Amino acid sequence: MAQENLSVVLHSKGDLRLENRPVPEPGPNDVLLQMHSVGICGSDVHYWQHGRIGDFVLTKPMVLGHEAAGTVVRIGSQVKHLKVGDRVAIEPGVPREMDEFFKSGRYNLSPTIFFCATPPDDGNLCQYYTHSANFCYKLPDNVTFEEGALIEPLSVGIHACRRAGVTIGSSVLICGADLFPDRLAKAKELGADFQVTVSKSDSPQQLAKKVEDLLGVQPQITIECTGAESCLQTAIYGTRSGGVVVLVGLGAEMATVPLINAAVREVDIRGVFRYCNTWPMAIAMLASGKVNVKPLVTHRFPLEQAVQAFKTTRQGLGIKVMLKCDKNDSNP
Repeated sequence: MAQENLSVVLHSKGDLRLENRPVPEPGPNDVLLQMHSVGICGSDVHYWQHGRIGDFVLTKPMVLGHEAAGTVVRIGSQVKHLKVGDRVAIEPGVPREMDEFFKSGRYNLSPTIFFCATPPDDGNLCQYYTHSANFCYKLPDNVTFEEGALIEPLSVGIHACRRAGVTIGSSVLICGADLFPDRLAKAKELGADFQVTVSKSDSPQQLAKKVEDLLGVQPQITIECTGAESCLQTAIYGTRSGGVVVLVGLGAEMATVPLINAAVREVDIRGVFRYCNTWPMAIAMLASGKVNVKPLVTHRFPLEQAVQAFKTTRQGLGIKVMLKCDKNDSNP
């Protein structure tokens, strides 16, 4: 077993370092993973730039990274369903206790949940990492490590669709890529029927009308992924009466929104916090070829170039930046 464990560690706001840490020992119900591919999320960049997200405040050095896949290299004494050599995707949220949320199947809402790269919990942007074996999911042979890492953002989409009640035939507006033509083009490539480029001079009501004109009808469901106040307003105005708005993006704690408009039209507004019970479905989607996430990876960097990778993400270049943690295997 290697003694080196190169890790990407955030020490304080703006202070991102590469440093060697000890290779951790797995507990009885854990596995030790050799990390392969870890995606950079906007939340990783936000912690780097601001040192906090809402009430989650960095108070001590923390390893970043939570979109990840790797290979089992050691198993804990109680682990039965995984073996050395298994390729796995990591679900980063692990309940610490069997509380009411755990028992009702909504463990993502547990206030004491462990979550990779959310203070004070370390993430997995490193060479070796231990994780609860119950939250490591074996990847089929036809699903790559990078696809395995992208199950995390895919899970946000799955959970949002479940919360919204998306089904076959649903008309859906997604607010999120609006200001970036290259991202809108990628959305079209991956299956979006229409794209609306947002101008900063457009009012929320004007944007809602543009969407209705394109679709020929108001969407039944809007999935709002920005957290920006103007987009929240557009989502409510743009959704059909009796429809659903799901809030995925997190912005300021307080926002001015047309709540009475939603109320009198019975537009339901539903929150989304991460995900739960999504990894098996996501793996099935990828293995069957029904969902293709491969084109989302636009940049790759070796772990040793993590700071440059973070700068690339911060600049908004491409879509997903992937860090490769295994020196001997840079394949997807």
